[in-house]
Amino acid sequence: MQTEKVIEHIVNWLRDYAINANIKGFVIGVSGGIDSAVTSTLCARTGLELLCVEMPIHQGESQVTRADGHINWLMDNYANVKRQPVNLTPVFDSLVAALPKVADEEKRFMSLANTRARLRMTTLYYFAALNGYLVAGTGNKVEDFGIGFYTKYGDGGVDLSPIADLVKTEVYELGSVLGVNQDIMETPPTDGLWGDHRTDEDQIGASYPELEWAMQVDKEGKSIDDFSDRKKEVFAIYKKFNSANKHKMIPIPICEIPDSLKSAS
Repeated sequence: MQTEKVIEHIVNWLRDYAINANIKGFVIGVSGGIDSAVTSTLCARTGLELLCVEMPIHQGESQVTRADGHINWLMDNYANVKRQPVNLTPVFDSLVAALPKVADEEKRFMSLANTRARLRMTTLYYFAALNGYLVAGTGNKVEDFGIGFYTKYGDGGVDLSPIADLVKTEVYELGSVLGVNQDIMETPPTDGLWGDHRTDEDQIGASYPELEWAMQVDKEGKSIDDFSDRKKEVFAIYKKFNSANKHKMIPIPICEIPDSLKSAS
């Protein structure tokens, strides 16, 4: 990959999109992970205003530290960057307290994890409306179009997606050239929705390089019978997530009414 040229292409695309939309800049949630670090740096390079929002919800200290360090680095290097801390923990706790109890604790736990992402989306759009900004998405190609590893109307609720045509390993390539802090570069990816130390690989059962391979061979029309051992296992994991999360990756279904029913009888 021609990394420097890819960076220049994305930065120009971001700048042109915002200027054509008569928008002043961008707002982005910075989590301490590689995707938000790379995306926020690309936005900063446009020279347009960038608001980096920290939104901890019972967040692990290491995640908060990495996010804080990255925003400090951005502000030291780009005069157009500002930060906005918003502690969403009490908001989340109040919502949980207001919701009725359910018998299935596992389903409740999963639902509340997605609720965290949706609270953050709501917060980002508050600042976007307040300042005339676009919400910049941080999803990469494997997450957005391979396994659907994001929250619908949570981190999937954005105005534009600068890195959604890059797989995870390519995002890391950009991060290295952009100078993203080493602690972010070396930390295993996590969605940060659980309040513990589980990684994306713990949840998915496969690494991003493995998923990138599976996404490519699936595109080539290969089937699970073409593989054995670990490759067969990884391909099955990919296909399971791809199928289960297909609803996130296609337009919202519309019930189309036949013209014959709309006309007078």
